[in-house]
Amino acid sequence: MECCIVARLKTQPMWFSMLFVVGFVTILKFLLILLRGLYVNFLRPPKNLKKYGSWALVTGPTDGIGKSFAFELARKGLNLVLVGRNPDKLKDVSDSIIAKFGETEVKSVVVDFSGDLDQGVADISEAIQGLDLGVLINNVGVSYPYARFFHELDDNLLNNLIKVNVVGTTKVTQAVLSGMLKRKKGAIVNIGSGAAIVIPSDPLYAVYAATKSYVDQFSRCLYVEYKKSGIDVQCQVPLYVATKMASIKKSSFFVPSTDGYAKAGVRWIGYEPRCTPYWPHSILWAFTCSLPEFVVDAWRLWFCLGIRKRGLRKESMKKE
Repeated sequence: MECCIVARLKTQPMWFSMLFVVGFVTILKFLLILLRGLYVNFLRPPKNLKKYGSWALVTGPTDGIGKSFAFELARKGLNLVLVGRNPDKLKDVSDSIIAKFGETEVKSVVVDFSGDLDQGVADISEAIQGLDLGVLINNVGVSYPYARFFHELDDNLLNNLIKVNVVGTTKVTQAVLSGMLKRKKGAIVNIGSGAAIVIPSDPLYAVYAATKSYVDQFSRCLYVEYKKSGIDVQCQVPLYVATKMASIKKSSFFVPSTDGYAKAGVRWIGYEPRCTPYWPHSILWAFTCSLPEFVVDAWRLWFCLGIRKRGLRKESMKKE
């Protein structure tokens, strides 16, 4: 059959043969991408996280993705250091994990990432002293209460966005890295956002998207710096997940629950430096990248203006 195809091509004009080769290579490339996607999402085995260490640290574990990550890591047999600002919520999550996974040890550290961060990081360093800490989930983060133009941001919100999303992630990473280097093993997962990676711009969420761009580039640089030291650094890029931060109550095929996302996220720990673990998000990512940027920008601006309008209405109702 191959000889037949080659013979037929020889009888065709040069332009047709070149077009055939280009088409064949394109289809082959698509098939390889498809096969790789099927493998990494459904067939590739997750890494044994205990090989990194017996403890994991999760920031922002009292709600949303962070809470689900904490439960999923406990399910994998890891002990936990939970870092959050609300001691009552930390206790509730800790008690729930211990009740469900009786052999799991849980430590809690109260840190307000928008407050005295230096003291908070010192408390974390003290809490992990002597622990075989192998996994870090940098999940803590803040966003806008609703879409706003840049000039509408007050100083408090602006400072919190940078302090929590950028400085907090950086300093917690630095606090755990020295121990991982001594043990020559570890996995660091920083939670990024599709707002910074998938779409060309995120109007009315400019500072949030910029902080998540920092998280992505920070992670990719550390991946290269420490790969040979046995430390795997990764930025996970979720799109919409049913959380309070995203103001989405119900999950769907393209919008996973936090448990669904965390289950997928844990499977990807230790592999690519940037990934979107929940596979339907990959479909949305590919579709978005196939559209012209001005189309995506226009849609996103229209969408965010709608969010802003609803937010202003709610704010006005509260004042009344």
